[in-house]
Amino acid sequence: MKTAGIDGCKAGWILTTFGENPEYRIIENNEDFLKSLHEFDRVFIDMPIGLEDEEYTRECDRELRKVLGAEYAPSVFSPPIRPALHAPSYVEANMQSYEYTEKKLTVQAWNITPKIRLLDQVLSEHQELRESVLESHPELIFMNLNGGMIYQKKNTKKGLRHRLGLIVDREEIADDFFRDIKEEFRRNQVDEDDIVDSMALALAAKRSVEKGIKTIPQDPPVDSEGLVMAIHYV
Repeated sequence: MKTAGIDGCKAGWILTTFGENPEYRIIENNEDFLKSLHEFDRVFIDMPIGLEDEEYTRECDRELRKVLGAEYAPSVFSPPIRPALHAPSYVEANMQSYEYTEKKLTVQAWNITPKIRLLDQVLSEHQELRESVLESHPELIFMNLNGGMIYQKKNTKKGLRHRLGLIVDREEIADDFFRDIKEEFRRNQVDEDDIVDSMALALAAKRSVEKGIKTIPQDPPVDSEGLVMAIHYV
């Protein structure tokens, strides 16, 4: 089974795979993104899949925040509700969000809305991908790799190096990938934490083949478009 991990980055997306032919790639257009999703049998992606129609927070996000704890809960963004997904501006998305939920959409969530919209469209038009493209979350993966606790936040040098070390302990090539990507691409294309997150997702996707997949929540609901709203992990 071919597996991969994908995280969003400024250039588009960063994909990593630790399969028989380990590799990384930066995906900069929608056509290549779709081709990449079809190329793998299982993809763990750090991007919301499935949206509420009227509730501000999805159950999976609410439960994940509890698992991560108060200090790391802010790393979990509530995505836009479906009525606000195609709003042409942040102002209009905010208005629609407030109309239905009485809460405003965060700037962080709005900044990733184009990627949420693209993934939502892809899974709508290519329903065969719904079984293979699964939402996950790097911080949950790192927590489990580190025995149930998070060392330090990833925006610190120590936190980033610790996360990288957790991956390198299991996939030595990750150290080369991290160095090579930093040399090949600029920071305005891909950040260091994007690299590490994509590798964590790739590692979890690979391990899931033998260890199986768990979800938050255990019995996840589906949205109005039939998309499962769950965080997948090993």
